[in-house]
Amino acid sequence: MIKSALEIAMEKTRDLKVDTKGLARTEARNEGKRIAGAFLNEPAEHDIAKELSSVAKEKREDARFGAFEVLSSRVQLPIMANPELDNELAALAAGFKALHTGLMGDKKIQAIFDELGAFLKQFLENAKALDENLRKQYAPRLKQKEQQLAMQMGRPVQLDPMQDPEFAAIYKQNAGQLKGQYQQALEGIKQELAGLCGIKPDAE
Repeated sequence: MIKSALEIAMEKTRDLKVDTKGLARTEARNEGKRIAGAFLNEPAEHDIAKELSSVAKEKREDARFGAFEVLSSRVQLPIMANPELDNELAALAAGFKALHTGLMGDKKIQAIFDELGAFLKQFLENAKALDENLRKQYAPRLKQKEQQLAMQMGRPVQLDPMQDPEFAAIYKQNAGQLKGQYQQALEGIKQELAGLCGIKPDAE
């Protein structure tokens, strides 16, 4: 007897079991992410601690984990100057304070964010200084290339250093090293926040 595709598919799925615990954990974490996301969008309109406490007790830890994921994902190196940085950091600090466990958590988290603001601004300043220094150092080499092209084309040529493969490679290497150093420090800050909030990285 030739089995139909449906029969074969039914046989393969007959013994499959739904991971109800896994689904419940995912749902709880998504709820925590939703709560944290809504809070960050409108901090004045949401009480993140109250909303998390309203989650069923058996789901609360996973909801806290999801909220922490959203909050920690916003702790990142800036791409450009942000006039709202201080306000955004204040909202993040409030969010982490709502998650903290143990004594002195509020003060420790506030101390971290007091330093974090200066840390992120310092990164932007160092990135700007690196950009300026690299361009200045490469200027003679770029001018030489412009002169060579001008002779070949019979007209003045002005090159954008970022379009020059040689400069782009140098820039990428140096900017990558700077970002890597700051990113490593930032990951340490996130781990410290996870510890204060009672979040375990292997909670999956």
